[in-house]
Amino acid sequence: MRLVRWTPDDLVRRLDDVVAVYGEAMGYRADLLEARRGYIATHVRRPGFRAVASLTTEGHLVGFGYGYVGAAGQWWHDQVYQALDVDARKRWLTHCFEVVELHVRPAAQGHGLGAGQLRALLIMAEGTTTLLSTPEADEQKSRAWRLYRRFGFVDILRDFHFPGDERPFGVLGRDLPLAAPEPAPAPVPGAQ
Repeated sequence: MRLVRWTPDDLVRRLDDVVAVYGEAMGYRADLLEARRGYIATHVRRPGFRAVASLTTEGHLVGFGYGYVGAAGQWWHDQVYQALDVDARKRWLTHCFEVVELHVRPAAQGHGLGAGQLRALLIMAEGTTTLLSTPEADEQKSRAWRLYRRFGFVDILRDFHFPGDERPFGVLGRDLPLAAPEPAPAPVPGAQ
């Protein structure tokens, strides 16, 4: 398995695979996936766009993630903006990298791919904060929630409803930058 950085053109070129992974991971119906295809294709041109992919040695896509710098006029940004008070807007949305999608095929989950993708995205991200939304779930049982908590994400909004989706979502955030992992200390010669 290898983790690679994707350009906007890389993501668009593999859009069928991206939509397939998204559909598997989210359990969405085919009609919803077709609408999502159009959104994804427009997202690649947004400022600060960053993307990563997890590929098998044969080049099959098993996971991907992407985000960009949020701005007024973008649907997700505006939904969250309206739900926050003035201080929270200033704190979280002034220069925010939005993690828009982060998915791993269910059969490949539980092997650190999502963590690798998230780490890579946050290290590359522009901004002073990062936000994401995820369906509400039992935090002890949900791999996604456990992942976000390990990365230091805190609650910004809970039980939030986006128009057009009956499920409640949590909106989570953390400060940036994410420090690169510390290298392991070198062994000391002669030490036991």
